[in-house]
Amino acid sequence: MNAVRSDGPLVIAVDTSTTATKAIVVDPSGAVLALGTSEIPLYTPAMNFYEHDPRDWWRTTNEAVGSAVAELTPQEKERVSAMCVTPQRQSFGLFSADGTPIRRGPLWLDGRAVEQVQRYGSEDVHRLSGMLPDVTPSLYKMAWLKEHEPENLTAADKVVGVHGYVVFCLTGRWLDSTATADSLGLFDMARMEFSDTLLDIAGVTIDQMAGLVGPGEIIADIRPEIAAGWGLPGTIPLVAGCGDGQAAGLGAAAVGPDEAYLNMGTAIVAGVHSPTYRHGMVYRTDAAGLPGHYVLEVVQNSGAYLAGWFRENLGDPALGGRPDPALEKAAEEAGIGAGGLVTLPYWNAVQSPFWDPVARGGIVGFGGGHGRGHVYRSILEGLCLETARNVRGMEADTGTPITTVRVMGGGQRSPLWRQMMTDAIGAPLTGCEEEEISALGAAVMAMSVTGAHGTIPDIATSARAMARFGDVSEPDMAAHERYAEIGEIQGELYARLRDLFPRLAAFSETNGS
Repeated sequence: MNAVRSDGPLVIAVDTSTTATKAIVVDPSGAVLALGTSEIPLYTPAMNFYEHDPRDWWRTTNEAVGSAVAELTPQEKERVSAMCVTPQRQSFGLFSADGTPIRRGPLWLDGRAVEQVQRYGSEDVHRLSGMLPDVTPSLYKMAWLKEHEPENLTAADKVVGVHGYVVFCLTGRWLDSTATADSLGLFDMARMEFSDTLLDIAGVTIDQMAGLVGPGEIIADIRPEIAAGWGLPGTIPLVAGCGDGQAAGLGAAAVGPDEAYLNMGTAIVAGVHSPTYRHGMVYRTDAAGLPGHYVLEVVQNSGAYLAGWFRENLGDPALGGRPDPALEKAAEEAGIGAGGLVTLPYWNAVQSPFWDPVARGGIVGFGGGHGRGHVYRSILEGLCLETARNVRGMEADTGTPITTVRVMGGGQRSPLWRQMMTDAIGAPLTGCEEEEISALGAAVMAMSVTGAHGTIPDIATSARAMARFGDVSEPDMAAHERYAEIGEIQGELYARLRDLFPRLAAFSETNGS
């Protein structure tokens, strides 16, 4: 890395996600001094089943941190003062007491639990857990295991998410952060504790859960032999983290109720902080990395994934799904509205705002004059229209207008897609310079305990000191009005097709597609 070496404490931040674990070493200004990466294999044993070997969560953490620390000078290694981990959310594993996995861990994008969502999902569960009925929360996948693999669920001494397992490997203690354990979907969110009602639905017990520590609190020191293996001479406290979405908000310093973060990543996620518990139909409610706060978050599981799907399957074969300047140019030339094509971007069901686990994607309006550029633009526009609808719905529910939107993720690197998103939302988007934005959020939490930004730990203060911003894209309000019109058509298309989706799902299941 080419960051300027400054004085003060350094922290290690780890982001263990769906495809890889990344570790960064960060100084009090937010400058990244070193980066290490280790890839995680993905297993797909059946249609809609997505799993990791949980041992890879620890292996890649150990490797990524070791690679990052190896880039430091001996003097810099002595300055490492804390560490924090931010994990992929809603992914979990079953473990014996010594940390041995009992089976591979179902991931957040695993879609096996549609029947369980339909059976157990209710307004009561939504109000209690903050999460609308959807295949994403671990709750429903645990219920699937209860019904299909009861022997594995019963045999587990611990049932924890990625953060809880990595904490065990680092410290030897089964402890978890309230801002990561919440993503299991087993919390009484207003009380920030496990709910007997939800544990019963999932088929697990309170004894199988990890103990809870508040976000930003020190969990324990990292085991000396692990720190020594990385070449670190001192005692390294491990700070309780938060989920990768909430961490991205901290990395963007979107810490006020009118400051939103927008992650144009594999999924599209946007959120704001709230000082009180709320639940609504557009957003899910997460425990925040800011102690005592919540994050209200809208989510679309089809984001950059969907753009990549088109390029890989219908784009230039020579590029293998990589960005295609010629395709971008054709999409730009197609113009607003893509010649009358409207996309329902529900390749991975629909989360916000309809929360329909059997919804299917669709493109409506084809004519003989349409080409690949029109279709690609329509897909990008469909994602933007859905995001704009979700942001407006969140504003309406909270009664707080969003004044600032901080944008991050690989999607913002496409000038065309980012401008579409800006125009659809109708507000300026401020880019975040740090690419590893979730890891930066974990670094913010770790740095808050070092005294670098004041004697009293304050995560919001550290976030504002460490965030780095880039360019601002301004909306074209004439384009915004046209997108609003297309968005109304898109919303009506879903309403008209909604009753057909269960029939399509039943047909595809019967026919094995």
